[in-house]
Amino acid sequence: MNLPTLRQLQYLTAVVELKHFGHAAERCFVTQSTLSAGIQDLESLLAAPLLERTNRKVMPTALGLEIAERARHILSLSADLVDLALSEHNPLTGRLRIGVIPSISPFLLPKVLPAIREQLPELELVLIEDQSERLLKQLRAGDIDLSIMAFPFDIGDLKHAIFASEPFWVALPKYHHLASQKTISAEQIPVNELLLLSEGHCLREHALSACQLPATTHRTSFQGTSLYTLIEMVAGGLGITLLPEMAINSDMVRHADICIRPLVTTEQNPVRELGLVWRPSYRRVTTVEQLANTFAGALHESDHSVRA
Repeated sequence: MNLPTLRQLQYLTAVVELKHFGHAAERCFVTQSTLSAGIQDLESLLAAPLLERTNRKVMPTALGLEIAERARHILSLSADLVDLALSEHNPLTGRLRIGVIPSISPFLLPKVLPAIREQLPELELVLIEDQSERLLKQLRAGDIDLSIMAFPFDIGDLKHAIFASEPFWVALPKYHHLASQKTISAEQIPVNELLLLSEGHCLREHALSACQLPATTHRTSFQGTSLYTLIEMVAGGLGITLLPEMAINSDMVRHADICIRPLVTTEQNPVRELGLVWRPSYRRVTTVEQLANTFAGALHESDHSVRA
């Protein structure tokens, strides 16, 4: 019995995700005719149409969607086989594809990458920045090996290891009436002045949770796409926002014309946790543990040097 090839499954998943033959071919590093022929061979093998083709667009059939979902799992497992073989020789060498969310990458990476280069010189990191949900999708599809994410966040059946936690700070204009206080409680934050990241950024939900506000709370007039945008809005007197502690000592914040104060609550200070996420089938556990330890150690040294 003839079976689908991994290459055919790769072609199908790319087209289903991108809904465009040309873009899918570019992702798979083949010509469009090669990709199209591969999918046609797959349809002939399965004796069923997987895609609806028109002159303007391509759409997966119901069966095509289901097969593409299973194909992602198969491709993920095949990638893990290669990782397993590599880890047998040396778990701290080779290429590692790591996803990281935008509210972490500019603050975490400058602190931890020098330590990784020093402690794990044979490990090659390929970094991909994206939002949490899209990173989880890439992780399950095997497009990346690990992801650095902020918690709490629903990761389903994926595994994770926490390597740090950090409190939130309030960023506000220098002449705001709350700027005279040493700390600011969640209850004091004027909701109508709260600036948040746009939908899809987990820091948005974490900020709302820190203020003990419902997920529907937002200012429709201003929603930033990055922390830099929010900081510029605060500096311009347009409102206040919440920042994770990791961002406080960054050049972005130090050079901004704003005031920052610790956020406190009546019970305990709200924090977000940082952790590595990976597939249950991923076997380079030693590599994950070493990375988590390196991240934790680098952050500890960085925090200590700042306080000193």
